[in-house]
Amino acid sequence: MTTKRSPLRHVGAGLAIILAIAWAFPVYWMVNSSFLSSTTIYSLTPTWVPFGGTWTNYKAVLHDSTFLSSLGMSLAITGITLVICLVFAFLGALAISRFKFRGRKALVLAIILVQMLPAEAMFIAQYKMISGLGLLNTIGGVTIIYLTGVIPFTMWMLRGFVAGVPADLEEAAMIDGCSRFQAFMRVTFPLLAPGLVASGVFAFLQVWNEFALASILLTSEQTQTLPLWLRNFAQPSSLGMIEWGQVMAGSTLLAIPVIIFFMFVQGRMAQGLVGGAVKG
Repeated sequence: MTTKRSPLRHVGAGLAIILAIAWAFPVYWMVNSSFLSSTTIYSLTPTWVPFGGTWTNYKAVLHDSTFLSSLGMSLAITGITLVICLVFAFLGALAISRFKFRGRKALVLAIILVQMLPAEAMFIAQYKMISGLGLLNTIGGVTIIYLTGVIPFTMWMLRGFVAGVPADLEEAAMIDGCSRFQAFMRVTFPLLAPGLVASGVFAFLQVWNEFALASILLTSEQTQTLPLWLRNFAQPSSLGMIEWGQVMAGSTLLAIPVIIFFMFVQGRMAQGLVGGAVKG
């Protein structure tokens, strides 16, 4: 038996398609422009499909003297920050969700207040602190500052996932002969893994795309991250023109690690995004 769709559902589907196209168009235009020459890009007639395009823009990016060092800097900072953040945020989420201790409410309130503070208000203090430690233009200095901003958000996000897994499951496993650690690793942790992945994705994006703090703490061309490199790379040439094709090629290469990361974790992330709303 077939059911007819109401006109309202057709309108909703049409609006969803329009919004999806509007969201995807800038990405398409970035990739499309990365294969076009400067003459074609500056032409008044838009080129929608890069037939006969060129790889010259990508060659210019890859031959830039600081691109590879900036890529390595971004990968190192993001990887170290992500691992440390997930470890401490996960332990903190377990503490505030499963255990009763003095100062628990104050800790939760502090986490909320930290997220409410505008990042720009702490730039000067953070710069002076890192400068005093002699960690300017270093991976360690930037990682420390990034952790202070990413851990509270990740901890708060993980708290919902931890609260969604009943503690009765661990108790049942302990009755069956498991120790507390075995019960956690065999029963609870697999259920929390999708939440860790989903939280890790948001932390990854926050660190990978961060620009403002990096521009203050990383002032040397040899220690800049990819967003800083792209800012410097997009400077006007001697003729006063910006090579937009090269800029778009650099932006595309900047997005590739994010796409690869999503390809690896998309299944777990989908489970995690809905898992935090399910109570056992």
